[in-house]
Amino acid sequence: MPSAADPLPAGVEAVDVATPRLRTHLLQAGPATAPVLVLLHGNVSSARFFAETMAALAGQFRCIAPDLRGFGGSEPAPVDARRGVRDFADDLHALLSGTGLLASGQRVHLLGWSLGSGVALQYAIDHPGAVASIVAESPMSPYGFGGTKDPAGTPCWPDYAGSGGGTASPELVRRIAAGDRGSDDPAAPREVLTKLYVKPAFKFPPGLEDALLDEILKMAIGDTHYPGDTLPSANWPGAAPGEHGVNNAISPRYCDLSGFADVPDRPDVLWIRGDADQIVSDASLVDLGNLGALGVVPGWPGARVFPAQPMIGQMRAVLDHYRAAGGWYTEHVLSDCGHSPHLEHPAEFQAVVSGFLAREPQR
Repeated sequence: MPSAADPLPAGVEAVDVATPRLRTHLLQAGPATAPVLVLLHGNVSSARFFAETMAALAGQFRCIAPDLRGFGGSEPAPVDARRGVRDFADDLHALLSGTGLLASGQRVHLLGWSLGSGVALQYAIDHPGAVASIVAESPMSPYGFGGTKDPAGTPCWPDYAGSGGGTASPELVRRIAAGDRGSDDPAAPREVLTKLYVKPAFKFPPGLEDALLDEILKMAIGDTHYPGDTLPSANWPGAAPGEHGVNNAISPRYCDLSGFADVPDRPDVLWIRGDADQIVSDASLVDLGNLGALGVVPGWPGARVFPAQPMIGQMRAVLDHYRAAGGWYTEHVLSDCGHSPHLEHPAEFQAVVSGFLAREPQR
């Protein structure tokens, strides 16, 4: 349900939709006859993070934003990490193909934020011809999160130690499970939202911070959800990915989206990101390689063995391959902006996205 402190914007409604895979909670806005724009949220968030964006874009698009499994109000079905992000992509296909939200043969525009961009790329790989265009907002690396060391996604260790369920802050996990609303620790969910998701100087509009915190605290926590299970490793930092849960699904052990570069239909891509992103970066503050170099995680084996993951460089390498194969992409970098351009610079974000989606495909 919407937060009492900050209800949904006018024109945005919440509904539950049942599919053979799971019950999905989603937000929707805009006329049923308009082109469909599906907005896919990131890790440790929900569709509610897009509500204001949906209200602004609803004059041009039929906006649909589902809560991914285990997030927000959707059913907390377990995540099989061995499939990478395909559980989420298959849920989306079931939602769009079997519920009347999408007309037969209609192509969709996909806007994926962080984890959601990985789901968008997977959907495009698995369903050629179904995607009209992709907006990749602050996208996760096509090679997953953690444990790789070069633009080609080469793993630092054979067992992919340094990625997966063991990379999450145990204190953040504990506090989410406890419903913590405080701000007394850097790992408090509120502090993560206000100091990491956005550039720290950013101030949320009245009521919105609490509404988004409400959504974070709805997450399913555990070995089959967030962050997932972990395995001991002889390699630094001592933990390798397990087989279940969200953070293992985005481990490079299972997640490799570089095949997007060779999809046959080649939907146009807008890559949009902030210049001060602390999460998806070549020097990410949640990447163990970077934290090891900063002395935050002891025992770091050095830059030759385990450097900071070049997330931006990896995304650019895959998109450059995509371009060389006949695809088209453009990159837009927002100044003075962190991981959440749609929240931090809504007017610029909406204008760039609207202009991209309204133009003729580049062929």
